[in-house]
Amino acid sequence: MLTRVRPATGAVRAEPVTSAPNAVRHPWRPRERTTILAPCPPVSDPTAPGRHWSVWSARDDPFGFNATLPPLRLLLVWDTLAGHHSAAIVGWCHAHGIWLLCTPSAGSWLNMAESVQRIIVRRALDGQHPTDAPAVIDWFAQAVRGWNADPTPFPWGGKRAARRMRARERHHGLRGSGACTPRPVRRSRGAPTGARNGSSAGSDEVVAYAVS
Repeated sequence: MLTRVRPATGAVRAEPVTSAPNAVRHPWRPRERTTILAPCPPVSDPTAPGRHWSVWSARDDPFGFNATLPPLRLLLVWDTLAGHHSAAIVGWCHAHGIWLLCTPSAGSWLNMAESVQRIIVRRALDGQHPTDAPAVIDWFAQAVRGWNADPTPFPWGGKRAARRMRARERHHGLRGSGACTPRPVRRSRGAPTGARNGSSAGSDEVVAYAVS
């Protein structure tokens, strides 16, 4: 299922296919990007924050031809598939103001579109017993339409990141290590250096007590 997702709204654009070789993916990509960019108004201020290519690169001029590129209009996150780096695709994206952000190698699970795909696939196939590919394609298409009727936004970070941050703030770190406690550990003022908190000098051990 060729899939694009907009995290801010959760809207999904997908096309179920029987296979996804380059001959199928490559024509679909520019067609979808053109459709996505069509309703977007032109960039009124090319100097606005986030519109310059160098903002998204560690180098001031990532390609050496910033002056010839249009202002950025779209950020596209995808994996490091070899076909994604072809000169034709990269050149087309740059010419249309699309910045390409690739997930790390062997880390395709970081691609949010694949997370949404798993949700849609479960909705389409749970409890079903397909007998042929056209039936599966039709169920996928129905599941996508049902999802887009009431999509769930996927903001970067989101509520889970906020919960993790609050949890860390409620705990207390132990002398620079990754361990933490729900309350501060009381330290003895008279304990010699290296012997506080029940530790001995030169010891790098963590002891766990089993309570039955």
